[in-house]
Amino acid sequence: MMPGFRRRTLGSRRRVAIVSIFSAVLAGILVGPPLTASAATGPVTGNARHGTYLALGDSVAFGYVPPDATPAPNYYDAHSFVSYANDVAQALDERVFNASCPGETTASMLYPGAQSNGCENSVGSPIGYRTLYPLHVQYQGTQTAYAVQFLTVHTHTKLVTIDIGANDAFLCETLAPHRCTTGTELAALGKEIETNLAAILGQIRAVYHGPLVVLDYYSLTYATPIQDAPSTLLNDFIKAATTGFTVLIANGYTAFETASATATGSPCKAGLLIPISGGCNIHPSLKGHEVLAGAILTALGDS
Repeated sequence: MMPGFRRRTLGSRRRVAIVSIFSAVLAGILVGPPLTASAATGPVTGNARHGTYLALGDSVAFGYVPPDATPAPNYYDAHSFVSYANDVAQALDERVFNASCPGETTASMLYPGAQSNGCENSVGSPIGYRTLYPLHVQYQGTQTAYAVQFLTVHTHTKLVTIDIGANDAFLCETLAPHRCTTGTELAALGKEIETNLAAILGQIRAVYHGPLVVLDYYSLTYATPIQDAPSTLLNDFIKAATTGFTVLIANGYTAFETASATATGSPCKAGLLIPISGGCNIHPSLKGHEVLAGAILTALGDS
């Protein structure tokens, strides 16, 4: 059991809130268009005069857009997906290589063939986004293995960012016997994220000694502490994994909270999430990505 977990043990109402929000997230996660063969794409290009920036993570780092957005995304052109990584690269005048994959978990990022939430495979299927559609950069093996190889070769890399862990929570809600509502299941989720993310950071730090920024997750609502409990708990797990490593924490949670303050604590109403019929998808809009980029730049400025 992680330190402080007992103090944060959730009551029944709070556990129900976690289930409902995790379920809402799962309902909108990267299903995409009909599954067909993918086209190839090259690395994301940018200005290399000031060095190279490596972005790692899941659908947030990728800039994923759901199929019911307007305009509909082109899944065959990875360059059409824009995320906070592009904004950070532009602000720093650096070339970005974005190795993120929609649906990546801390386990699939680290271990070949591990269960993802739609990256290389999906629950009950060997097919995932990466199987069928191009990423921003193409590589074999895990995202962590690519990162280590990339950083070993690109010794002029000036920045690495990573966001990862949310898909672990979504899988827990799908696969755990009690849908990730018990203290035991939440503790197991926390241990998984902390162990895997620490291993990922360790491998990166073995070959790279520059700025390494871990971006934490925003909440879908800041209306009440109960409603945003899933994000705060997830962020606790992520931050625990960084103990012992020289990393910067970019506070995406607070950045979204501040930007939503004039919209009754609603990132959707504040325009930070992608609008769809009847509300918003869970993924950031271009404005939301700008806010997350600001959190990363703030962390770098404070270092």
